[in-house]
Amino acid sequence: MSKIKIGLWSDCHNFPSLPLMKLSAYHKRRGDNVNFANHLEHYDLVYASKVFSFTPDIEDTCIINADEINRGGTGYCISVVNGKEEFDKSKNKSLPDEIEHIYPDYSLYPQYKYATGFLTRGCPRNCKFCVVGKKEGLCSKQVAELSEFWREQKEIKLLDANLLACNEHEKILKKLANSKASIDFTQGLDIRLINKDNITLLNKVKTKIIHFAWDNPKQDLTEYFKLFSEHTAIKYDSKKIVYVLTNFNSTIDEDLYRIYTLRELGYLPYVMIYQKETADKQHRNLQRWVNNRLIFRSVDRFENYNKGACM
Repeated sequence: MSKIKIGLWSDCHNFPSLPLMKLSAYHKRRGDNVNFANHLEHYDLVYASKVFSFTPDIEDTCIINADEINRGGTGYCISVVNGKEEFDKSKNKSLPDEIEHIYPDYSLYPQYKYATGFLTRGCPRNCKFCVVGKKEGLCSKQVAELSEFWREQKEIKLLDANLLACNEHEKILKKLANSKASIDFTQGLDIRLINKDNITLLNKVKTKIIHFAWDNPKQDLTEYFKLFSEHTAIKYDSKKIVYVLTNFNSTIDEDLYRIYTLRELGYLPYVMIYQKETADKQHRNLQRWVNNRLIFRSVDRFENYNKGACM
Protein backbone atom coordinates (compact mmCIF):
# COMPACT_ATOMS: atom_id res chain seq x y z
CA MET A 1 0.00 0.00 0.00
CA SER A 2 1.54 3.32 -1.08
CA LYS A 3 1.87 6.12 1.44
CA ILE A 4 -0.05 9.34 0.86
CA LYS A 5 0.27 12.86 2.23
CA ILE A 6 -2.59 13.96 4.48
CA GLY A 7 -3.43 17.53 5.50
CA LEU A 8 -5.72 18.45 8.39
CA TRP A 9 -7.76 21.64 8.95
CA SER A 10 -10.35 22.74 11.52
CA ASP A 11 -12.14 25.96 12.44
CA CYS A 12 -11.95 24.96 16.13
CA HIS A 13 -8.91 26.77 17.59
CA ASN A 14 -9.41 26.59 21.36
CA PHE A 15 -10.20 22.90 21.65
CA PRO A 16 -8.72 19.80 19.99
CA SER A 17 -10.63 18.44 17.02
CA LEU A 18 -11.68 14.90 17.91
CA PRO A 19 -12.44 13.84 14.28
CA LEU A 20 -9.03 15.05 13.12
CA MET A 21 -7.26 13.21 15.95
CA LYS A 22 -9.04 10.00 14.98
CA LEU A 23 -8.31 10.47 11.27
CA SER A 24 -4.68 11.19 12.10
CA ALA A 25 -4.38 8.02 14.19
CA TYR A 26 -5.90 5.96 11.37
CA HIS A 27 -3.65 7.32 8.65
CA LYS A 28 -0.49 7.16 10.77
CA ARG A 29 -1.31 3.51 11.46
CA ARG A 30 -1.36 3.02 7.66
CA GLY A 31 2.03 4.69 7.41
CA ASP A 32 0.74 7.89 5.78
CA ASN A 33 2.36 11.30 6.32
CA VAL A 34 -0.02 13.47 8.41
CA ASN A 35 0.29 17.18 9.25
CA PHE A 36 -1.85 20.26 9.61
CA ALA A 37 -2.47 21.74 6.16
CA ASN A 38 -0.57 24.82 5.03
CA HIS A 39 -0.30 26.69 1.73
CA LEU A 40 3.35 25.76 1.14
CA GLU A 41 2.79 22.05 0.52
CA HIS A 42 0.86 19.77 -1.80
CA TYR A 43 -1.43 17.09 -0.29
CA ASP A 44 -3.02 14.00 -1.72
CA LEU A 45 -5.97 14.45 0.63
CA VAL A 46 -7.04 17.18 3.06
CA TYR A 47 -9.65 16.64 5.77
CA ALA A 48 -11.54 19.81 6.70
CA SER A 49 -13.57 19.65 9.93
CA LYS A 50 -15.96 22.55 10.54
CA VAL A 51 -17.76 22.96 13.87
CA PHE A 52 -19.42 26.33 13.40
CA SER A 53 -21.70 27.43 10.58
CA PHE A 54 -20.58 31.08 10.74
CA THR A 55 -16.81 30.55 10.43
CA PRO A 56 -15.02 30.78 7.06
CA ASP A 57 -14.43 27.63 5.04
CA ILE A 58 -10.94 26.21 4.56
CA GLU A 59 -10.43 27.83 1.15
CA ASP A 60 -11.44 31.22 2.56
CA THR A 61 -8.72 31.05 5.22
CA CYS A 62 -5.76 29.79 3.20
CA ILE A 63 -4.77 28.56 -0.26
CA ILE A 64 -4.86 24.77 -0.25
CA ASN A 65 -3.02 22.72 -2.85
CA ALA A 66 -4.67 19.31 -2.65
CA ASP A 67 -5.89 16.62 -5.03
CA GLU A 68 -8.98 16.17 -2.84
CA ILE A 69 -10.64 17.99 0.08
CA ASN A 70 -12.96 15.92 2.25
CA ARG A 71 -15.28 18.15 4.28
CA GLY A 72 -17.21 17.09 7.37
CA GLY A 73 -18.65 18.35 10.63
CA THR A 74 -21.71 20.15 11.95
CA GLY A 75 -20.61 23.48 10.48
CA TYR A 76 -21.08 22.13 6.95
CA CYS A 77 -24.58 20.83 7.71
CA ILE A 78 -26.12 24.09 8.94
CA SER A 79 -27.45 26.94 6.82
CA VAL A 80 -29.37 30.04 7.85
CA VAL A 81 -32.78 30.38 6.16
CA ASN A 82 -34.97 33.42 6.95
CA GLY A 83 -32.85 34.13 10.02
CA LYS A 84 -33.15 30.57 11.37
CA GLU A 85 -30.60 27.78 11.36
CA GLU A 86 -31.57 24.64 9.45
CA PHE A 87 -29.77 21.31 9.58
CA ASP A 88 -29.28 19.45 6.29
CA LYS A 89 -29.17 15.76 7.23
CA SER A 90 -28.01 14.81 3.73
CA LYS A 91 -24.69 16.58 4.39
CA ASN A 92 -24.11 14.88 7.74
CA LYS A 93 -21.09 12.57 7.60
CA SER A 94 -20.05 9.88 10.06
CA LEU A 95 -16.61 8.35 10.44
CA PRO A 96 -16.34 4.65 9.53
CA ASP A 97 -16.39 2.41 12.62
CA GLU A 98 -12.71 1.53 12.27
CA ILE A 99 -11.90 5.25 12.60
CA GLU A 100 -14.70 6.23 15.00
CA HIS A 101 -13.48 3.74 17.61
CA ILE A 102 -9.74 4.27 17.22
CA TYR A 103 -7.69 5.81 20.04
CA PRO A 104 -7.22 9.51 19.14
CA ASP A 105 -3.84 10.92 18.14
CA TYR A 106 -3.39 13.35 21.01
CA SER A 107 0.10 14.25 19.75
CA LEU A 108 -1.62 16.63 17.28
CA TYR A 109 -2.38 18.95 20.19
CA PRO A 110 0.50 18.69 22.68
CA GLN A 111 -0.72 21.84 24.45
CA TYR A 112 -3.79 19.96 25.73
CA LYS A 113 -3.06 17.27 28.32
CA TYR A 114 -6.56 15.88 28.78
CA ALA A 115 -8.49 13.05 27.14
CA THR A 116 -11.70 13.84 25.29
CA GLY A 117 -14.51 11.93 23.64
CA PHE A 118 -18.12 10.75 23.63
CA LEU A 119 -19.49 7.99 25.82
CA THR A 120 -23.06 8.60 24.64
CA ARG A 121 -24.70 10.15 21.59
CA GLY A 122 -28.16 11.62 21.12
CA CYS A 123 -30.68 13.59 23.17
CA PRO A 124 -34.46 13.16 23.55
CA ARG A 125 -35.19 16.86 24.12
CA ASN A 126 -35.21 17.90 20.44
CA CYS A 127 -34.76 21.59 21.31
CA LYS A 128 -35.34 23.84 18.31
CA PHE A 129 -32.08 25.73 18.80
CA CYS A 130 -29.97 22.55 18.98
CA VAL A 131 -28.84 20.20 16.18
CA VAL A 132 -27.99 17.21 18.39
CA GLY A 133 -31.37 15.47 18.02
CA LYS A 134 -31.28 15.86 14.25
CA LYS A 135 -27.61 14.87 14.00
CA GLU A 136 -27.33 12.08 16.58
CA GLY A 137 -30.91 10.95 17.18
CA LEU A 138 -33.57 11.47 19.83
CA CYS A 139 -32.40 8.66 22.08
CA SER A 140 -29.30 8.93 24.23
CA LYS A 141 -27.31 5.70 23.77
CA GLN A 142 -23.91 4.56 24.94
CA VAL A 143 -21.56 4.47 21.94
CA ALA A 144 -18.13 3.89 23.47
CA GLU A 145 -16.23 2.65 26.48
CA LEU A 146 -13.99 5.03 28.39
CA SER A 147 -10.89 3.05 27.42
CA GLU A 148 -11.40 4.00 23.76
CA PHE A 149 -10.12 7.53 24.36
CA TRP A 150 -8.67 7.56 27.92
CA ARG A 151 -5.37 6.10 29.10
CA GLU A 152 -4.78 7.41 32.61
CA GLN A 153 -4.83 11.12 31.72
CA LYS A 154 -5.55 13.19 34.83
CA GLU A 155 -8.47 15.01 33.18
CA ILE A 156 -11.31 13.88 30.89
CA LYS A 157 -13.48 16.29 28.92
CA LEU A 158 -16.72 14.58 27.90
CA LEU A 159 -18.61 15.90 24.89
CA ASP A 160 -21.90 14.03 25.51
CA ALA A 161 -25.06 16.06 24.86
CA ASN A 162 -27.24 14.33 27.46
CA LEU A 163 -25.44 11.63 29.41
CA LEU A 164 -28.12 11.36 32.12
CA ALA A 165 -30.75 10.47 29.49
CA CYS A 166 -28.86 7.27 28.69
CA ASN A 167 -30.26 4.14 30.36
CA GLU A 168 -26.70 3.11 31.25
CA HIS A 169 -25.78 6.45 32.84
CA GLU A 170 -25.39 5.05 36.37
CA LYS A 171 -22.94 2.42 35.13
CA ILE A 172 -21.08 5.14 33.22
CA LEU A 173 -20.91 7.42 36.28
CA LYS A 174 -19.45 4.57 38.35
CA LYS A 175 -16.71 4.03 35.77
CA LEU A 176 -15.96 7.75 35.69
CA ALA A 177 -15.69 7.76 39.48
CA ASN A 178 -13.41 4.72 39.44
CA SER A 179 -11.11 6.41 36.92
CA LYS A 180 -10.06 8.94 39.61
CA ALA A 181 -9.64 11.44 36.77
CA SER A 182 -11.10 14.94 36.95
CA ILE A 183 -14.26 14.90 34.81
CA ASP A 184 -15.56 17.90 32.88
CA PHE A 185 -19.09 17.44 31.51
CA THR A 186 -18.49 20.13 28.91
CA GLN A 187 -22.00 20.22 27.43
CA GLY A 188 -23.72 20.21 30.81
CA LEU A 189 -25.93 17.71 32.59
CA ASP A 190 -29.73 17.68 32.30
CA ILE A 191 -31.04 19.00 35.63
CA ARG A 192 -34.50 17.57 34.82
CA LEU A 193 -33.05 14.05 35.08
CA ILE A 194 -31.40 14.59 38.44
CA ASN A 195 -32.48 12.34 41.32
CA LYS A 196 -31.04 11.29 44.67
CA ASP A 197 -29.43 8.16 43.21
CA ASN A 198 -27.47 9.82 40.44
CA ILE A 199 -26.55 12.75 42.70
CA THR A 200 -24.98 10.19 45.05
CA LEU A 201 -22.98 8.82 42.11
CA LEU A 202 -22.01 12.31 40.94
CA ASN A 203 -20.69 13.01 44.44
CA LYS A 204 -18.18 10.20 43.85
CA VAL A 205 -17.03 11.61 40.50
CA LYS A 206 -14.08 13.97 40.75
CA THR A 207 -15.18 17.26 39.19
CA LYS A 208 -13.93 20.82 39.31
CA ILE A 209 -17.22 22.30 38.10
CA ILE A 210 -20.68 20.93 37.32
CA HIS A 211 -22.54 22.48 34.36
CA PHE A 212 -26.31 22.51 33.90
CA ALA A 213 -28.58 24.46 31.56
CA TRP A 214 -31.85 26.35 31.92
CA ASP A 215 -32.64 27.07 28.28
CA ASN A 216 -36.44 27.10 28.19
CA PRO A 217 -37.96 30.04 30.11
CA LYS A 218 -41.39 28.38 29.94
CA GLN A 219 -40.14 25.57 32.21
CA ASP A 220 -39.61 26.44 35.86
CA LEU A 221 -36.72 24.23 36.98
CA THR A 222 -36.44 25.69 40.47
CA GLU A 223 -37.32 22.47 42.31
CA TYR A 224 -34.73 20.46 40.35
CA PHE A 225 -32.00 22.93 41.26
CA LYS A 226 -33.12 22.87 44.89
CA LEU A 227 -32.96 19.06 44.90
CA PHE A 228 -29.43 19.05 43.56
CA SER A 229 -28.26 21.66 46.06
CA GLU A 230 -29.74 19.67 48.95
CA HIS A 231 -27.82 16.48 48.11
CA THR A 232 -24.67 17.52 46.25
CA ALA A 233 -21.27 17.62 47.90
CA ILE A 234 -20.55 20.83 45.95
CA LYS A 235 -21.20 23.82 48.18
CA TYR A 236 -19.76 26.81 46.31
CA ASP A 237 -21.73 28.64 43.62
CA SER A 238 -18.56 29.04 41.52
CA LYS A 239 -18.53 25.24 41.14
CA LYS A 240 -22.17 25.07 39.96
CA ILE A 241 -22.52 26.82 36.59
CA VAL A 242 -25.80 27.02 34.70
CA TYR A 243 -25.99 27.98 31.01
CA VAL A 244 -28.86 30.41 30.35
CA LEU A 245 -29.89 30.69 26.70
CA THR A 246 -31.04 34.15 25.62
CA ASN A 247 -32.18 35.78 22.37
CA PHE A 248 -34.25 32.69 21.58
CA ASN A 249 -37.98 32.68 22.38
CA SER A 250 -37.52 34.61 25.63
CA THR A 251 -37.98 38.15 26.85
CA ILE A 252 -35.42 40.04 28.91
CA ASP A 253 -37.74 39.66 31.91
CA GLU A 254 -37.77 35.87 31.43
CA ASP A 255 -33.99 35.89 31.13
CA LEU A 256 -33.68 37.92 34.34
CA TYR A 257 -36.07 35.61 36.21
CA ARG A 258 -33.81 32.65 35.48
CA ILE A 259 -30.65 34.61 36.31
CA TYR A 260 -31.95 36.00 39.61
CA THR A 261 -33.48 32.66 40.64
CA LEU A 262 -30.24 30.77 40.00
CA ARG A 263 -28.27 33.29 42.00
CA GLU A 264 -30.68 32.98 44.92
CA LEU A 265 -30.40 29.17 44.77
CA GLY A 266 -26.61 29.25 45.00
CA TYR A 267 -25.68 28.78 41.33
CA LEU A 268 -23.70 30.97 38.96
CA PRO A 269 -25.57 31.64 35.70
CA TYR A 270 -23.65 31.88 32.45
CA VAL A 271 -25.44 33.67 29.61
CA MET A 272 -25.32 32.16 26.12
CA ILE A 273 -26.62 34.33 23.27
CA TYR A 274 -28.33 32.57 20.36
CA GLN A 275 -26.94 33.92 17.08
CA LYS A 276 -24.82 36.46 18.92
CA GLU A 277 -23.72 38.12 15.69
CA THR A 278 -27.28 39.47 15.23
CA ALA A 279 -28.13 40.13 18.90
CA ASP A 280 -29.04 43.61 20.08
CA LYS A 281 -27.06 45.71 22.55
CA GLN A 282 -29.30 44.85 25.51
CA HIS A 283 -28.58 41.14 25.15
CA ARG A 284 -24.86 41.83 24.79
CA ASN A 285 -24.93 43.96 27.94
CA LEU A 286 -26.80 41.21 29.76
CA GLN A 287 -24.10 38.73 28.83
CA ARG A 288 -21.29 41.06 29.89
CA TRP A 289 -22.97 41.76 33.24
CA VAL A 290 -23.56 38.11 34.14
CA ASN A 291 -20.42 36.53 32.73
CA ASN A 292 -18.02 39.06 34.27
CA ARG A 293 -18.01 37.64 37.79
CA LEU A 294 -16.62 40.76 39.44
CA ILE A 295 -19.37 42.91 37.94
CA PHE A 296 -22.10 40.34 38.59
CA ARG A 297 -21.20 40.10 42.27
CA SER A 298 -20.89 43.86 42.76
CA VAL A 299 -23.90 45.07 40.70
CA ASP A 300 -26.95 43.17 41.94
CA ARG A 301 -29.51 44.36 39.36
CA PHE A 302 -29.22 44.35 35.58
CA GLU A 303 -31.02 47.67 35.17
CA ASN A 304 -28.27 49.36 37.20
CA TYR A 305 -25.55 47.87 35.00
CA ASN A 306 -27.45 48.38 31.73
CA LYS A 307 -28.11 52.03 32.51
CA GLY A 308 -24.42 52.70 33.01
CA ALA A 309 -23.38 50.60 30.00
CA CYS A 310 -25.70 52.51 27.68
CA MET A 311 -24.62 55.96 28.79
